[in-house]
Amino acid sequence: MWIEQNNKLVREYEFEDFKEAFAFMTQIADVAEKMNHHPWWSNVYNKVRFELSTHDAGDKVTEKDEALADAIEAIYDEL
Repeated sequence: MWIEQNNKLVREYEFEDFKEAFAFMTQIADVAEKMNHHPWWSNVYNKVRFELSTHDAGDKVTEKDEALADAIEAIYDEL
């Protein structure tokens, strides 16, 4: 579940292993590039954490972040 924390949408996903987490990140990279909205993320082994905010809007959550969060969630749901 996405939560708003410190002017960011935040969510962490956990996978079976690093390969599965990395494959998920690769799918997100394609979507983010098409949206021209690139997330802050981190990956440690089987966990991927996102913190979404819009730099051009003063590092606040905008519709762009909500749309990217929805896209990320849709990809995760398809796995």
